[in-house]
Amino acid sequence: MAQINSCLKRTFIGFNLFFAIVGGIIVGLAVISQILTSGEDDEMENRTTGLICLYVMGAVTMLIGLLGAYGAYKEHKVSLIVFLVCMVIGSFVMIRSGIPTAIARPQVEGILEQKFKELLPLNTAPFRVKHLADTMQTQLHCCGLFSYKDWNDDIPASCQCSPEEEDPNKCTMIGKFSNPFLRQSRSIYSEPCFPILMHYVLLLADITLGVVFTLAALAVLGMILSSIMIHQLRQPNRATILVNVPTIFTPGPPKYQELHNTPPPPY
Repeated sequence: MAQINSCLKRTFIGFNLFFAIVGGIIVGLAVISQILTSGEDDEMENRTTGLICLYVMGAVTMLIGLLGAYGAYKEHKVSLIVFLVCMVIGSFVMIRSGIPTAIARPQVEGILEQKFKELLPLNTAPFRVKHLADTMQTQLHCCGLFSYKDWNDDIPASCQCSPEEEDPNKCTMIGKFSNPFLRQSRSIYSEPCFPILMHYVLLLADITLGVVFTLAALAVLGMILSSIMIHQLRQPNRATILVNVPTIFTPGPPKYQELHNTPPPPY
């Protein structure tokens, strides 16, 4: 039976168990996200699609990791070949999606700014846009997309600072003169929502790129390790063959010869 290098085998099993744990964590995050967002309106865009993607990604990652660990532990060639094919496809998909995303990242802010400006003014926007803006202002403690003037004179209550948040750095006083005999003033959040939103969007993009390229690097590493193991499985243990090579010793010339001087003739 073919044998795999024990150090390589343990490394590969540990690598795949880590891969399976990462898949389990992704599934857990999907479950937590579903629980936390279960009470919100179904108008949240791509909520269901995002949860499905998380579930599928986590389950596939966990199954591939368990498949690789099983193939290495049992030294099962078919399992390792299937794992190798999955790693090739996975690395290609990760690189194919990661490079265009990295190229498009600097353009995200300009695209979103243009899209948001099309929604102005907010006081005449559709109800769904107003509801999303109110939710964002309540959670991020901001007012308007680019300024509180995005609402014109119809500033909602979600822009108003609570009494415990009366901070000059976060709130500003505005006056309302709709009644000529009564001056009304309100304290609202001074910071617009678009810069805060872009901070989180770019942070999420950076985290996504980091995860994608990390998974691509792990997939390439899995390709290398599985290829080495498959190569070792294809090489059967061969018995040691002793080859007797006849050796012919040819005596060399003597290192020295004794010189005999011919005695001189008698006189």
